[in-house]
Amino acid sequence: MAAGDAQRVWFPEMVERLRDQWHPDMPFEAIVSLRDDLDAILQRIRFEGNIGSPIFKCRDCGYVGPGATPHVSVRAMILSLTRFGIAPADQIHALEKRWATYRKQNGLDLYGKHTALQTVEDSPCTHG
Repeated sequence: MAAGDAQRVWFPEMVERLRDQWHPDMPFEAIVSLRDDLDAILQRIRFEGNIGSPIFKCRDCGYVGPGATPHVSVRAMILSLTRFGIAPADQIHALEKRWATYRKQNGLDLYGKHTALQTVEDSPCTHG
Protein backbone atom coordinates (compact mmCIF):
# COMPACT_ATOMS: atom_id res chain seq x y z
CA MET A 1 0.00 0.00 0.00
CA ALA A 2 1.37 3.40 -0.96
CA ALA A 3 1.77 6.00 1.76
CA GLY A 4 -1.41 8.03 2.12
CA ASP A 5 -3.69 5.52 0.37
CA ALA A 6 -5.71 4.94 3.55
CA GLN A 7 -6.86 8.60 3.41
CA ARG A 8 -7.16 8.71 -0.36
CA VAL A 9 -10.59 8.78 -1.96
CA TRP A 10 -9.93 9.79 -5.58
CA PHE A 11 -7.89 7.34 -7.63
CA PRO A 12 -6.97 7.91 -11.32
CA GLU A 13 -9.43 5.25 -12.53
CA MET A 14 -12.26 7.11 -10.80
CA VAL A 15 -11.26 10.49 -12.24
CA GLU A 16 -11.10 8.95 -15.72
CA ARG A 17 -14.62 7.51 -15.31
CA LEU A 18 -15.88 10.89 -14.09
CA ARG A 19 -14.36 12.64 -17.13
CA ASP A 20 -15.87 10.07 -19.50
CA GLN A 21 -19.36 9.99 -17.99
CA TRP A 22 -19.97 13.58 -16.89
CA HIS A 23 -22.04 16.00 -18.91
CA PRO A 24 -23.54 19.27 -17.64
CA ASP A 25 -27.19 18.46 -18.34
CA MET A 26 -27.29 15.19 -16.37
CA PRO A 27 -30.46 14.73 -14.31
CA PHE A 28 -29.92 14.14 -10.61
CA GLU A 29 -30.90 10.47 -10.95
CA ALA A 30 -27.99 10.00 -13.40
CA ILE A 31 -25.66 11.95 -11.11
CA VAL A 32 -26.55 9.63 -8.22
CA SER A 33 -26.02 6.62 -10.48
CA LEU A 34 -22.58 7.93 -11.48
CA ARG A 35 -21.78 8.45 -7.79
CA ASP A 36 -22.79 4.83 -7.15
CA ASP A 37 -20.40 3.67 -9.91
CA LEU A 38 -17.55 5.78 -8.55
CA ASP A 39 -18.12 4.53 -5.03
CA ALA A 40 -18.12 0.92 -6.28
CA ILE A 41 -14.80 1.56 -8.03
CA LEU A 42 -13.39 3.08 -4.83
CA GLN A 43 -14.49 0.09 -2.75
CA ARG A 44 -13.03 -2.34 -5.33
CA ILE A 45 -9.69 -0.49 -5.41
CA ARG A 46 -9.50 -0.44 -1.62
CA PHE A 47 -10.40 -4.13 -1.37
CA GLU A 48 -8.04 -5.31 -4.12
CA GLY A 49 -5.21 -3.13 -2.79
CA ASN A 50 -5.86 -4.28 0.79
CA ILE A 51 -6.18 -0.61 1.79
CA GLY A 52 -7.55 -0.24 5.30
CA SER A 53 -9.41 2.66 6.82
CA PRO A 54 -7.43 5.61 8.15
CA ILE A 55 -6.66 5.63 11.88
CA PHE A 56 -8.28 8.36 13.93
CA LYS A 57 -8.64 9.51 17.52
CA CYS A 58 -12.14 10.29 18.77
CA ARG A 59 -12.22 13.70 20.39
CA ASP A 60 -15.22 12.67 22.51
CA CYS A 61 -13.92 9.49 24.16
CA GLY A 62 -10.25 9.22 23.15
CA TYR A 63 -10.71 5.94 21.22
CA VAL A 64 -7.91 5.35 18.70
CA GLY A 65 -8.59 2.96 15.84
CA PRO A 66 -9.72 2.61 12.25
CA GLY A 67 -12.25 5.14 11.06
CA ALA A 68 -15.19 4.53 8.80
CA THR A 69 -14.53 3.30 5.29
CA PRO A 70 -14.42 6.29 2.92
CA HIS A 71 -17.26 6.69 0.43
CA VAL A 72 -17.97 9.14 -2.38
CA SER A 73 -20.83 11.52 -1.60
CA VAL A 74 -22.78 13.28 -4.32
CA ARG A 75 -21.47 16.67 -3.17
CA ALA A 76 -17.87 15.42 -3.17
CA MET A 77 -18.36 14.16 -6.70
CA ILE A 78 -19.84 17.49 -7.78
CA LEU A 79 -16.98 19.46 -6.21
CA SER A 80 -14.41 17.13 -7.78
CA LEU A 81 -15.58 18.29 -11.21
CA THR A 82 -13.85 21.62 -10.56
CA ARG A 83 -10.96 20.07 -8.64
CA PHE A 84 -10.00 17.90 -11.62
CA GLY A 85 -10.71 20.58 -14.26
CA ILE A 86 -13.74 18.80 -15.74
CA ALA A 87 -16.18 21.70 -15.36
CA PRO A 88 -15.91 25.43 -14.55
CA ALA A 89 -16.35 26.55 -10.96
CA ASP A 90 -19.36 28.81 -11.61
CA GLN A 91 -21.27 25.97 -13.28
CA ILE A 92 -20.44 23.63 -10.41
CA HIS A 93 -21.38 26.18 -7.76
CA ALA A 94 -24.84 26.47 -9.31
CA LEU A 95 -25.13 22.67 -9.54
CA GLU A 96 -24.11 22.31 -5.90
CA LYS A 97 -26.91 24.67 -4.85
CA ARG A 98 -29.47 22.84 -7.03
CA TRP A 99 -28.32 19.52 -5.53
CA ALA A 100 -28.77 20.83 -1.97
CA THR A 101 -32.32 21.92 -2.78
CA TYR A 102 -33.15 18.67 -4.60
CA ARG A 103 -31.68 16.62 -1.77
CA LYS A 104 -33.74 18.42 0.86
CA GLN A 105 -36.98 18.28 -1.17
CA ASN A 106 -36.61 14.54 -1.77
CA GLY A 107 -35.35 13.51 1.68
CA LEU A 108 -32.02 12.17 0.40
CA ASP A 109 -28.83 11.49 2.32
CA LEU A 110 -25.27 12.44 1.31
CA TYR A 111 -25.21 9.57 -1.17
CA GLY A 112 -28.51 10.33 -2.89
CA LYS A 113 -30.46 7.61 -1.09
CA HIS A 114 -33.71 8.08 0.77
CA THR A 115 -33.00 8.64 4.45
CA ALA A 116 -34.40 6.40 7.14
CA LEU A 117 -35.48 7.74 10.48
CA GLN A 118 -32.42 7.90 12.70
CA THR A 119 -32.43 7.58 16.44
CA VAL A 120 -30.29 9.90 18.48
CA GLU A 121 -28.27 8.23 21.19
CA ASP A 122 -26.96 9.88 24.34
CA SER A 123 -23.33 9.23 23.33
CA PRO A 124 -22.09 10.46 19.97
CA CYS A 125 -19.55 7.60 19.91
CA THR A 126 -20.51 4.49 17.96
CA HIS A 127 -17.07 2.89 17.65
CA GLY A 128 -16.14 1.82 21.18
